[in-house]
Amino acid sequence: MKVLRISPVDFAILTCALRPDDRDARGRPFLRQRSRWARLRRLCAVSCALPCLVGPSVVVAQTPSPLQEWQYSGGVVLEKVYEGEVPEWRRIVGLAAAVQPLYEGSRANRLRGGPVVNIRYRDIAFASTGEGLGINLLRGRQFRAGVSLGYDLGRRNSSDTHLNGLADLGPAAVPKMFAEGVISKDFPMIIRADVRRIVRSGDGLVGDVEAYMPLPGSSRRFVMFAGPTYTFANRQHMQRVFGVNSAEAQNAGYPAFDTHGGSVAKGLGFSATWFPSEHWLVNFDGAVNRLLGSAGQSPITQRRTQRAFAVSAAYQW
Repeated sequence: MKVLRISPVDFAILTCALRPDDRDARGRPFLRQRSRWARLRRLCAVSCALPCLVGPSVVVAQTPSPLQEWQYSGGVVLEKVYEGEVPEWRRIVGLAAAVQPLYEGSRANRLRGGPVVNIRYRDIAFASTGEGLGINLLRGRQFRAGVSLGYDLGRRNSSDTHLNGLADLGPAAVPKMFAEGVISKDFPMIIRADVRRIVRSGDGLVGDVEAYMPLPGSSRRFVMFAGPTYTFANRQHMQRVFGVNSAEAQNAGYPAFDTHGGSVAKGLGFSATWFPSEHWLVNFDGAVNRLLGSAGQSPITQRRTQRAFAVSAAYQW
């Protein structure tokens, strides 16, 4: 596989075929404006020519996610926009490591490692360590919407002294509804939304609204995405994760704390994938979140700004 190298001048000539009437009020051609959009279209077309854009993650379909939700699918919806059809099967297996907060709101971090698995059948179904088991119920050239099943690893009070006296959060199944779409082929920003239900006693709903897009500097062998996320939840989820009831207050020494639903966090994610060969890939994910509302005010929260990083190496075919 050869790396595409085109100078800015050649790029403008190849992608900006100006018509005679493409001129401003002074008679100057709109070369600069058209070149910017042409560069973006060319970037996405080159990037989506890859067998798979998905950056694998070590985090296992977890809620709350230390990374942004969009980082688990990482631009897969763009493939159909630029390629028309997707392969029948896409498979990725590998190993990954991640540094993430010990629990949501923790000051301490932990290092985790594990396998990467990402299997997709056309644009219909998928199974991955990031997105869980899912199916795209609605499929179009510029959008997809469906359901998936992941799980939450929970939170043990023995994992950190600041949790002593608080109730454990046991592992739980997490069904999710999601939808995402590309604004247009000329402006490939992806808008995504999801809502998840944590199937745990006393827990509730959590969701995200996100936007992300490919970045300048991407190429056939190096693809980058970035974008913001806003996370919200109902009161049941907030109270289960960030609240302190009267019994816990006596045992843990924290003041009792009642939460309210609404904002959980705002954040930003960045993903980069390097393809040293046709089948091998190396992926990096980084995310930063700022806890808001009751999540940031909770006595359990030690640090409102949360960061996570993941690196993986995988083989795709």
